[in-house]
Parts: sequence; structure tokens; C-alpha cells
Amino acid sequence: MASEQAPPTTDHLQIAKQYIQGNDLPAAMQVLQTLLAEKPAHRDALYYLAVCQRKVGDRSEALTTLDHLIQNHPDYGRAFQERGHNYLSLNDPAKAGAAFLKAVELNDALIASWQALVSYFTSVGDRPAAEHAMQQAKNLSALPREILTVASLVNENKLYLAEQICRQYLRNDKTHPEGMRLLAEIGSRLQILDDAEFLLQSCVQFHPDFIRARMDYVQVLHRRQKFHAALEQAQALVDKNPAEASFQIMLANEQQAVGNFDQALKLYDSALTTQPDLHTVYTAKGHALKTIGRTDEAVAAYRGAYSVKKDFGDAFWSLANLKTYQFTEQELAQMKQQEAQPATAVEDRIHLCFALGKAYEDLAAYDESFEFYERGNRLKQEDSRYDPAKFEEEFATQIDLFDTDFFEQRADYGFADPAPIFIVGLPRAGSTLLEQILASHSAVDGTMELANVIGLAHRLNGRKRLQGTQQYPAVLANIPKDQFAQFGENFIQDTQYHRGDGVFFIDKMPNNFRHIALIQLMLPKAKIIDARREPMACCFSGFKQLFAEGQEFTYGLDVIGRYYRGYVDLMNHWDKVLPGKVLRVQHEDVIEDLEGQVRRILEHCQLPFEQQCVEFHKTERAVRTPSSEQVRQPIFKSAMQQWTHYQDHLQPLEAALGPALQNYR
Repeated sequence: MASEQAPPTTDHLQIAKQYIQGNDLPAAMQVLQTLLAEKPAHRDALYYLAVCQRKVGDRSEALTTLDHLIQNHPDYGRAFQERGHNYLSLNDPAKAGAAFLKAVELNDALIASWQALVSYFTSVGDRPAAEHAMQQAKNLSALPREILTVASLVNENKLYLAEQICRQYLRNDKTHPEGMRLLAEIGSRLQILDDAEFLLQSCVQFHPDFIRARMDYVQVLHRRQKFHAALEQAQALVDKNPAEASFQIMLANEQQAVGNFDQALKLYDSALTTQPDLHTVYTAKGHALKTIGRTDEAVAAYRGAYSVKKDFGDAFWSLANLKTYQFTEQELAQMKQQEAQPATAVEDRIHLCFALGKAYEDLAAYDESFEFYERGNRLKQEDSRYDPAKFEEEFATQIDLFDTDFFEQRADYGFADPAPIFIVGLPRAGSTLLEQILASHSAVDGTMELANVIGLAHRLNGRKRLQGTQQYPAVLANIPKDQFAQFGENFIQDTQYHRGDGVFFIDKMPNNFRHIALIQLMLPKAKIIDARREPMACCFSGFKQLFAEGQEFTYGLDVIGRYYRGYVDLMNHWDKVLPGKVLRVQHEDVIEDLEGQVRRILEHCQLPFEQQCVEFHKTERAVRTPSSEQVRQPIFKSAMQQWTHYQDHLQPLEAALGPALQNYR
């Protein structure tokens, strides 16, 4: 019977939890349904409602609620665990086992799911899987209660609370291995990678046999682009267990990162010889082959991936992302069939949608193409939760704070090394072409999209981002002079191993246009080039590109239009307060007058003219961006007006661009 008086709180979810603790499930359900009437997709309300429905015996309603929960929150492990409990009570062990397996895939700290999997795998005679599940449950049970809570919170992306609990626990047990690893994972998720690196370095020193920490250490070093250090740690894992395929694959990834493509390919082939069903290894091998220009072999590798896993969207998108590949009728049919399957994972569906968009574009079926591009963008936008207002506020803050007086007062700041050349702008605006042109010069090293500046910005922003308070970029006004000099010197040192013998080197991270104030203060002699492209062409090219990571502002016509407009406004501001600092290079001008623009670029960088910069397509080097195949060819004009085929669908983009639609030069 429902209680007559609610507990003394106005929070519906807390009220419901207190009713559940008091075993008053009907009252809890009533409160949860009230909350869901206002917020139908509320994750915790849906979860607790499903729990209550199962406990009162209404399993059909519970499963319906869970379907709604999973549709809105497909990465929530507890939803699948609850689904497993329902199927167990319905005596359907196969569906229960699948649900529990998905639960631990999403949240490996769910003890109840691991324990249920022990019973399930035992019942089907899979002894190794049962033993693995038993060991996982045992490991979790041995953790302190606080650390187990942190692990679950991290998996649910409740990072602020997780950090508080973890730090409190580590005050008393400073070197607890899983506590250190989890705190590093929190830092990694928040992009505070230097903290994560330090924690994991300390963790593997204190606990050299803690495999998971060392694996995380490799990944953080890789994300910080410290590829040689990551390679060393990956090699240590292989040395400990040479037969472990996952360690071989990790080592192969790092060999590829440092440019040892032959060694990487041998390791990929070795792993596939012993386990030919590793679909992700086929794509990794394909990426390595693509990077060094062995396109036909890359195609074969990508095809191998989707042969193993028919709905593996990344394989199809990797083919589409070659930009020169034409799908067969059979491949097109397979993509459409798998994209329509309800069981296809959201990530695979996103990849398939973008690949289908490209396939239909190549067939000149532009309406069908746009339908898939739009669907893929919508799914990706839902997954990323990008907030355009946040970036517009940041752009406005920079324009307000960093005026001419600000830089004049700091004219003698920074580390005066002229070596860096930053190519900034928006993705798909021609930055890879400009990099290839400059990297063809005998005095210039092409590197990659270096993460150092963005990483420093994240560090300066600090942990207050957990609570929504942004310290960066305003914090730049309070940093002492000598610290900026140190930032600049650190940048030169940390990027050294990306360089060759050139006097200058390129950092082509496009979004560094948001950090020009920081670059000016720490590297005042650096050259900056703004790679710009006509807005409709640039934005639509970004809209139909599925990026490996980041660039969340591209997933929607309205949001990418707003971002482009903010970018133009901010770059106009830098032109006013730092005159002559940034060279704007219009992509269309490069296409129309290649040699003239090459001479202009080299003059800005204070470099003598060299003919090989005009013949950039002959330069042999690894290119790691989506434009890798295009910059290995001479200049072509066919892509300049591709967006016009979709013009009837692009009104939201035109509206979002506003004045930037015309005033972009």
C-alpha cells in the first residue's frame, strides 16, 4: 500500500529512491511516472521504473520501459543488466546471457552481470568464458567499496562525483592501483592528459605487473602523441606475454604511429594468422596501407573487415573515406541491409549512413545521398551532445578580452623560436593541401595535426570544467611572463620527435584558430596560415565527413553554419589586433592560381621559392588525414561546386551562416 506522506524532499528521483528503499514500489512508480511525464527520456527515472516493474511482477512492462531507456541511452550498461534480470525471471537464459554480456561490455564494474554470466557460460559449456567471468567478479568483489563505486560512476560518465570519491579514498591509500588508474581515466575523459599520464606512469612504477594500467598508459601516451614512449610501453606488454594478440595489436598500432609501417603490417598479419576473425585489425591494417599510399591493398583489408563482420560500418566508411573508391552493387546492398537491421549498433549505423551517403553521391542520386548524410549526422549529434552556444560564448570572450592593448602590453612574452608554422581553419578547407605544399620544401618538415596546443588549453582550463566553469581563455590574462616562455620552450621540445632535418615544421591542427592568443603569447615568432574555403562548400564538405574524433560542430547544418560564422568573426578580430600575423589563403585561389599562391605562402614563411612546392603531388610522405589520396594527385577543380547538387536541402546552412555567406574573404 502506498504511503500517505512523501519523504521530506522536492526531488522526484530522490523521493522515488526513498520509496524503493522502504519497499513501497507502487508509490515509487507513481512518482517516477510523474517525472517521466515531464522528461520522457530521463535515464535514471526509466531505469528505476523498470526495476520497480520487474519487482512487482510486471515483466512485460519492464521490458517495454527498458526498450525506451536503451533507445535513448544505448550506452547505459545497467539498462542491459536489468534486461538480463527480466529474461532470467522469464526463463530465457539465451537472451539473458546476451543482455548481461552487453552490460559488462558497456560497464565492466557490474558485479551482478559478471556473476550471472558465470552461470550462463557454465550452462552452455563455455568453460573459458565462465572462468573469465568468475575472475572478473572476483576481482571486483575484492575492490574497496569506494573504488567499486568510482568504477561504476566512471562507466556512467558521472565524472565529478567519481573524482570526489576517488580522491578522498586515495588520501588514505595513496598508491591503490585501481584507484590511481581510475583517477587517470577521469583525467583522460576530461582531456587533462598530462595528469592522466603522470598518474599512470606512477601506477606502473608502483605496480609493474598491473596490466590494465600499462595498457591505459599506452593509450594516454598515444593520445598525447608521445608515440615513441607509447611504443616502449607496448613493447613491454608484448615482452611479458608474446602470445597475447591484444598486446601484439597494440604494439602494431604504435609501430604505425612512429612510422614503422613494415613492422606494423607484420604484426597485424601475425595477429590475423592466429585469429582471422579480428575485424578491427583488418581496418587498422587498411589504415596503415592507406597512409603509405598502397591503396589497392588497403581496399582488400577493408573488404576483409566487413567479410568477417557484415555490419561493421567502419570498414565501409573507410572505403568511402578513400574518396576515390566506387562501391559495387553487392556492397551497396549489404550496407543498406545492415543499416536497416534493428540489431545494428548505433556506431555501426552512423558509419554505414555516411558510407551510403558517399555511395549515392557517386551515383549522382543526390536526394538519397542527402537522406543518409542527414541521418548519420543526426545520430552522431545525438551521441555527441554538442552545444553551439558554448563555443559562440568562447569566441565572444576572446574578442572581448584580447584587444590590441592586451598584446602590446605583452609584446616581449614567449619563446622566440621561429620554427613552427601553424595551419589553422576549419576541417575540409584545404589545410592538408597547404601542408603538402609546404612539406615539399627542403627546409620544412610536415608532421601531423599536433595536439600540444589544445592539450595545453585543456590543462589551463583546469578541473573546474567538471562543474561547468570555464577558466580558459580568460586565464591567459593572469599567467606570468616567464610561464609563457616555458610553454613555448616545452612546445618546441615536446614536438621534436615529430620532426626531421627541416629548419621549420608544420602543425596543421585546424581548430588551433581558437588558440591564436595562446600561440602568440608563447611562440611570438611562429607563422600562422588560415586555410579558408567558400562557406557552403566548406561546411557541406564537413557535414558529409565522419571524423575519427572531435569536430562535433560538423554534425548538423545549423551547428556547422554557426561555427563557421563564429570562426570568420574571430579570425577577423585577429587580423585587427595582430595585423600581418595570419596569412589568409583562400582555397579557391589556390585552385585557380597554384604557383601564385605558393609564392605568397613561401614569402609569408620567409622561405625561398622551390619548384617542388608546386609539384607537391610528387612528394612521398605519410599523410594521415581524409585528404590523403587527394593530395597525391595534381590540383583538380571537380570538388569545388559539389555542394550545389544538394542546394535544395541546404537552407538551414544558409540561414545559420548569415552574413558569413558573403563576407568570408
